[in-house]
Amino acid sequence: MMHAMATTTCSKDQGDFTVSTSRFGELSVNPEKVLTMTSAFLGFPDSKRFMIKPHGEESPFLWLQSLDDPKLAFVAIQAPLLIPQYKAEISTLTRQELQTSPEEPLEILLILTIPKENPEGMTANLLGPVAINTEKRLAKQVLQDPTRYDACWPVFTMDHEE
Repeated sequence: MMHAMATTTCSKDQGDFTVSTSRFGELSVNPEKVLTMTSAFLGFPDSKRFMIKPHGEESPFLWLQSLDDPKLAFVAIQAPLLIPQYKAEISTLTRQELQTSPEEPLEILLILTIPKENPEGMTANLLGPVAINTEKRLAKQVLQDPTRYDACWPVFTMDHEE
């Protein structure tokens, strides 16, 4: 989890609105691109609206930027890019919450923790991936089996299975 220092300045402009953060500066947000969390992230009950911002053109990393708290941003990555064999278990109830059928694919993001001045210590939260219905723009952090998955899975290690 990374926190960006921000000022909460929002203004309306032809449907788009602007969020001002010190990390990204002024961000213009298309309301049709806003992700709505069906349940807030644990520990962040007031942040239910997010946008996905690419880290850069060549980077696999994404930012989940809160639109309710411009200081809150999570670094994430699409699960298949990091761990192709990772399969999050998504219950029927969660699929109903996300307004999707069992046949429809969901985008799965993993939240990353990158220790300051030690990127080699980066970990991925496999225990709480974010499932996204990209068509309806609905998302939820989905708890996985703690006997199978770790909340602090080390990204840079030689021991990972291919």
